[in-house]
Amino acid sequence: MSTTFNILILGASYGSLLGSKLALAGHSVKLVCLPEEARLINEKGARVLMPVKGVGGLVELNTQTMPGEVSADGPGTVNPADYDLVALAMQEPQYGSPDIKDLLDRIVEAKVPCMSIMNMPPLPYLKRIEAIDTDSIMNCYTDASVWARFDPALMTLCSPDPQAFRPPAEQINVLKVGLPTNFKVAWFESDEHTAILRQLELDIQAIRFDTGNGEVELPVKLRLHDSVFVPLAKWSMLMAGNYRCVQKDEMRPIKEAVHSDIETSRAVYNWVVDLCVCLGGNANELVPFEKYANAALSLVNPSSAARALAAGAQNIERTDRLVQTIASSKGMQSDVIDRTVELVDGWLEKNRY
Repeated sequence: MSTTFNILILGASYGSLLGSKLALAGHSVKLVCLPEEARLINEKGARVLMPVKGVGGLVELNTQTMPGEVSADGPGTVNPADYDLVALAMQEPQYGSPDIKDLLDRIVEAKVPCMSIMNMPPLPYLKRIEAIDTDSIMNCYTDASVWARFDPALMTLCSPDPQAFRPPAEQINVLKVGLPTNFKVAWFESDEHTAILRQLELDIQAIRFDTGNGEVELPVKLRLHDSVFVPLAKWSMLMAGNYRCVQKDEMRPIKEAVHSDIETSRAVYNWVVDLCVCLGGNANELVPFEKYANAALSLVNPSSAARALAAGAQNIERTDRLVQTIASSKGMQSDVIDRTVELVDGWLEKNRY
């Protein structure tokens, strides 16, 4: 029997997708979230609705009926030293709030390895890529100081490729998966910590779920890679689709952002691939545009960043500005990227003032 791990996940929205897969594999998960989220998850479980190949409708996973345990609590009541791994699943601006910042400090003190599943890679992870001058990208973060004490050796990145959202008609313990792709995680510098990821990969791969009409293999796996660039494949997707949902006066679905002008989308996508190659990546490690464009056909809502801006958010994850800034340091420039950054800046300025 394999080792079971205790895993702390900061963020119960997107984090409940990863948490449910870990609990199905027999591991213990603690979700850190808001009081109302914690109450519902502890009383009714985290519920995840996902499409499964060969099964009509959506399959519902409920953490209350899983081999592993899932519970939820506030940031002030958890002890990071009790956990084998921490997953960072909140939006980047949230880490600057005082209670979360305090928890991050305690995670640093406990020296627990961290796996980010944020679209915005934490600064300590980017320090593992020699070609990036991290001093030049500080202003891309809402509060870069929260990452100052982290050891890059204890930080890895997991590409949040699966698309999931809270259905507006459901309670906040419910998550719906729109695109059930895999999490792609890079290795840790420590073999011991990488071994945790390898075990989780195997355990999630082995899950078979009983739908009542037989056992099925569930989508959304964890895939471990030996390149720090594989999780950066999400950058091309974000810049060709997610951030281009943002228009001057309204937001458009990801599908429209990609397919209304497919050649511009292809050019932006491949430009970001070229940037990753410039930083030391291998184009073969990244996702081809055609595969992404096909997946985008099912993404009929605006991205989470676009929805947040439309709802009045004063801060969002600025992967758009991060990509623009890193590219500029390498002598690369894109009119489409510049326009996207300008549009996001405009919405934030309007929301703040």
